[in-house]
Amino acid sequence: MLTSSKSTPAEQSRRRSRWLWLLLAGCGLVVLIFRSPRRHDSPPATGPASAAGSGETRVHATARRAGSSTHSLRSNSAATAQEIVASKVVQFGRNRREIAQAIGKRANRAVPPEVEKFFDAVEAGQWEEIKTEFDALAKRSGQYDHSTHSPDLDLFWPAVLDAYGVAEQAHLWPAQKLLDYGAAVIGSLRPGMVYIGGSDNGRWIPELLNDASEGEQHIIVTQNALADARYLDYVGTLYGDRMVTLTQEDSQRAFQEYMADAQKRLEHDQKFPNEPKQVRPGEDIRAVDGKAQVSGQAAVMAINEKLLQTLMAKNPGLPFTLQESFPLKGTYADALPLGPLMELHGQDGQNPFTVERAAQSLDYWRNTAQQILSDPEATVSPDVLKSYSHDAVSTAHLLAAHSFDTEAEQAYRLATQLWPSNPESVGGLAEILASGGREDEARRMLEDFARKYPDQRKDLERIRAAWQFIGPSPAPQP
Repeated sequence: MLTSSKSTPAEQSRRRSRWLWLLLAGCGLVVLIFRSPRRHDSPPATGPASAAGSGETRVHATARRAGSSTHSLRSNSAATAQEIVASKVVQFGRNRREIAQAIGKRANRAVPPEVEKFFDAVEAGQWEEIKTEFDALAKRSGQYDHSTHSPDLDLFWPAVLDAYGVAEQAHLWPAQKLLDYGAAVIGSLRPGMVYIGGSDNGRWIPELLNDASEGEQHIIVTQNALADARYLDYVGTLYGDRMVTLTQEDSQRAFQEYMADAQKRLEHDQKFPNEPKQVRPGEDIRAVDGKAQVSGQAAVMAINEKLLQTLMAKNPGLPFTLQESFPLKGTYADALPLGPLMELHGQDGQNPFTVERAAQSLDYWRNTAQQILSDPEATVSPDVLKSYSHDAVSTAHLLAAHSFDTEAEQAYRLATQLWPSNPESVGGLAEILASGGREDEARRMLEDFARKYPDQRKDLERIRAAWQFIGPSPAPQP
């Protein structure tokens, strides 16, 4: 069983200060990536990714399948939920160690002793030891604030991060709530569906239940790391015999297309300052020595979205589902709600996004919110409430994109009930209200939010930048 203590405020703060960086090799364009609150599933890219799943590193997918229990909403056996989750984490860590060893063997590289020590900690099931060993490796990963880059870790880092990600979620979530959330996600998938996980919980909880259980093992990828060469090689290792993976050329093309577009939009805004801005909120584009430099979450997610679209185009026979980290609006046009997720390219002549389907999606979230808010174990867990609220917001975004404004408004309100200090839900609701001629109501709501949750001021300012109707910001609090 994993033994743990609650994260300290300092630890929580450190998780919120992670940086990504992207470098377009050969083009001299540096892309500095955003601070992402507790989304450390987004490794840095060292330039266009090398070809994933090469013969030197591929490990047959069956190496990761050693399931011994089934997906379940409830733990009905003699084992407690805590014991079930702890057992799965140990099993998952053992599996990722085997994958790391196989990768090293194919590359004629020994697994570094400190990596083996980390996996020892995972299999021992002691959270503090897991975290200590991971933090030591993270300082050399080149991924986080003030970390250095040790190339000898590159081959093994994705497997380490995978094992740590599931262990951290097991530490943060009440065990039964973790099982319930993972079962809700996995249970919504049809056979053969590829699952694209976004947030930490949205990636690693389903991945834990998927890989450490019996039944179909779905392909699980995160959109947040598609710009990282190390991660793409890892995806090829896990799934290269089940899907066509992204290549160096795909990665380079996505970088170049984005940077060319960003430079054009920057030049437009400089030449025509009185016209609507084309540089997006959250996207910092600057010209340095005649070349574009970009930072901000909008930039990295735009590149990742291009790569996700490329991955889907290379696998036309595979259905894809998405759990968002940040809104990927380019995927909304033909997407459909699918339980807590969205099915990409789900619409066709026989499957339109109808009013009835929108109502069913809203009913799903009404029922889910009612269950969560009436569950004492869930309501005392910030991670549970934030995660469900975030997923409800994603559905609301999709409803709004298809002009189901009434349903979208109610979905945003449900998300706010789940987590009242969620800036995503308040911002989305404000946009719906303003677009419907209720600007004063939207302004009052956002000003009230700023007073109640001053720690969310930065996110609120980002929302204000996106919607001009908000008006002047409130005076800073003394």
